Amino acid sequence: MTDILFQKYELRPELQETLETKGFLSPTPVQEKVLEQQDLNTDLIVRAKTGSGKTLAFLLPIFNEDRMTNGSPKVLVLSPTRELALQIAREADWLGRNMHLRIASLVGGTDISVQIKDLRRGASVVVGTPGRTLDHLRRGTLKLEDVHTVVLDEGDHMLDMGFRDELEAILDAIPLRERTWLFSATMPEEVLRLSRRYLSDPRTISLVDEGEQHSEIAHKVYMVPRHGSLDGLVNVLLWEDSSRGLIFCHTRAQTLEVTERLQQEGFQVCCINGDFSQRERNQSLASFKSGRVSLLVATNVAARGIDVPGVKHVFQFGLPDDLDTFIHRSGRTGRAGNKGKNILILNLRETSRFRSMVQRTKIALEWLPVPDGDDIKTRNRSIYEEKLLNQDLPEKKDIHAWAESIISRTDPVHLVTRLLQLADRKIPGGYDLKRELQKEMATKKPEARTERTSPSQGRSGKRERPQRERGTEIRLGLLNTSGWNVGRVLRSVCSSLDVDRKEVAQITLLEESVKVELLDLAYEKYTRNPSSLKRWGLIPEETSPRKPEPRNSKRPARAPRERKPSKVRSR
Repeated sequence: MTDILFQKYELRPELQETLETKGFLSPTPVQEKVLEQQDLNTDLIVRAKTGSGKTLAFLLPIFNEDRMTNGSPKVLVLSPTRELALQIAREADWLGRNMHLRIASLVGGTDISVQIKDLRRGASVVVGTPGRTLDHLRRGTLKLEDVHTVVLDEGDHMLDMGFRDELEAILDAIPLRERTWLFSATMPEEVLRLSRRYLSDPRTISLVDEGEQHSEIAHKVYMVPRHGSLDGLVNVLLWEDSSRGLIFCHTRAQTLEVTERLQQEGFQVCCINGDFSQRERNQSLASFKSGRVSLLVATNVAARGIDVPGVKHVFQFGLPDDLDTFIHRSGRTGRAGNKGKNILILNLRETSRFRSMVQRTKIALEWLPVPDGDDIKTRNRSIYEEKLLNQDLPEKKDIHAWAESIISRTDPVHLVTRLLQLADRKIPGGYDLKRELQKEMATKKPEARTERTSPSQGRSGKRERPQRERGTEIRLGLLNTSGWNVGRVLRSVCSSLDVDRKEVAQITLLEESVKVELLDLAYEKYTRNPSSLKRWGLIPEETSPRKPEPRNSKRPARAPRERKPSKVRSR
C-alpha cells in the first residue's frame, strides 16, 4: 500500500468523506495509476490482477466528475458473473451514497421486474452481466442514449465465457459513447481484437508483469497416481489443513463428485456451479464466508467474481486449461497484500503438460510427491501430542481424582495405550499412495528429446511435415441435422466440456452425425460426463471411442492394460 493519500487527488468532498468513513485513506497502486492520469476523457486499457482494487480505480474518477446525475443511465459497467456484478453495484452504492446516486444491477437469477423498477426510478449507474443487460436493451427497458462511459471489467473472462456476441451488440447500441475503459488481467488475442474494434487509440496502464503477478502466493504442485486423484486430493487437504480454501474443478459434474466425496471423508464443504439457482449459490457462499464450511468447490465460471476475505488456499484439481486460467484461479488467494498458497493436484501426465505451460514464466513452483497416509498420520499424532502435553488447561479436581483412582488399579503404560487408541480413531489419516506413485514414476517413459535442428528440417536437412498430436475419436449424433457446421460443433464441444478449442484436434461432419477427435484433457472430461453434450444438441453414440490410426500404420497400437491401484486409508 502506498503512502500517498486520497486527499492528493482533490476528490469531491462527498467522496472524500465516504472514503474516510470506510477507513480508506490511501489508494492501491492501480487506483493511484488511474487517478494520476492527466486526461481521463479517453479510452483506457488497464491491466491489473484480481484483488488489486480495480473497482474503485474506475468508480472514483467517474464519480468525481460533475456530470453524474440521476434520471437516465450515464455509466454502464459490464462484468462476467452475477457475483462480480453485484459486488461492483454494492461498491458503487456506498461510494455514491453521499451524492445520492441511484444504482441498478442487471443480473440473471433475480427478479427482472425489480430491475425494471430500478431503471424507471432513474438509475445513473447500471452494472450488469452481458446477457441480462442485452435482454433489457431488447425489451426496451434499458435506454443507453445518454451513456457516456462504458467499463468492461474482466474483459478476458467475459470473452472466455462466450459473451462476445452480447458485448458487441451492447457496444454497437452505444455509438456515441465518449470513452470505453477495459480492465483485464490478461490480453489474449480475442481481447485485443475487441479493443481494436471498439477502443480508439487507447492509453494502456499495466501493473502486471507476466509470471510475477503473484509474488505473494506460494505455489506447490503435488503429484498423485493417475488412478488416485481423488484420494490424492483428500491427502493434500489433510496435509495442508486449510481453514478456508477454494477447490477448482473443470466441470459441473466434477464439483458434485468432489463435494460428495469430501463430505464422506468428514470435511466441511459445499459447492457452487452453473446449474445452481441464485438462492443455492447465495446459501453456499454465505456458509463459506461465515466459516460454517471451510472448503468451497467451484468451476472457473462459478467462482469468477467471488471475493471472500481470508482465503488461505486455492486447490486446483487437475490440469488448468491454460496459463491464464492458472493465474486467475490462484488470484483468489493472496489478495490485498495477504499471503496465500496455490496448490495443484496433478497426475504425472498432467505434470509434464503443466511444466510446458509455465516454462517461460518466472513463477516459482515447489514440486512434491503427494503426502502419504503414514506421513499424515504421524504428523497429526505429533500435533495431538503437542496439545496434550503443552496445552494450558485448568485442571478439574474431579478429573484429577478420577485419574489417580484408575492409576492405582492398573498399569499406567497400559492405561495411556488404551486412551491413545481411543484418541487415534479421531485423528485423521490419508490414503497409502506412495507405492503406487513410485511405480508410475519408475515406469514412466522418458519424453522424446528434441533434436537441435531447424524447425522446418529433419536430420537429413530435408523438410519434414510436423507430426500432429493424436487424440481419441468419438462419434456424436445430431439432435437436429440442420444448421450444423464445424464452427458450431467446435463451440458446442468446448462449451459443454469447458475446454479451450486447442483440445479439439479434428472435426468431421457426416450426414447425420459428426466425428470429433479429442485430446487428452477434453477426452478425460468427456468420459466423466458424456451427457453434458446433449443440452447442446449433440448425442454421444454407444460406440467405443478409438485412437485414430496414424498414416502408414500396419496395425493399431495395443491399448495399455490398466491396473487397479491399491487404496488403503490409514487410520
